[in-house]
Amino acid sequence: MTTETATPGVVLDVEAIQEILPHRPPFLLVDRVVALEPGVRLVAWKGVTMNEPFFAGHFPGKPVMPGVLILEALAQACALLAVKSMGPGEDVNDKITFLMSIDGAKFRRPVVPGDRLELSVEVVKRKGSIWRQKGTALVDGKVVAEAEFLAMLADREQE
Repeated sequence: MTTETATPGVVLDVEAIQEILPHRPPFLLVDRVVALEPGVRLVAWKGVTMNEPFFAGHFPGKPVMPGVLILEALAQACALLAVKSMGPGEDVNDKITFLMSIDGAKFRRPVVPGDRLELSVEVVKRKGSIWRQKGTALVDGKVVAEAEFLAMLADREQE
């Protein structure tokens, strides 16, 4: 399995992301990871296009990305950071991240088709399998949303 790509500036491409996260389109909200410092921070992108299924109803004639999906994109970036921070010898396929809480969510400006959502997440605290992370979503360098996430990195159930 590949997690590194030859594309400059890309740490994880969408195929590598899908090897880690259980989400699939249209609910996979991270297109690529462009910076990663395991145990510290991660920066990812989501290209927002008019083809997103939620724009049909949110809102007709004035498409705006739902805030809850911006938070979900940040939560997925947090999950990627937690999994990519695992120690050597730990298999990413054995783990799944469960969101426990979202605190202090704030929305600053709308996200619309054509925007590139930059998802910047950092570890605030880690205690065992519990991660507290801060996430900030930006468009063109301006903050559009922010929140703190509490999540648990758990063993994936064997089928």
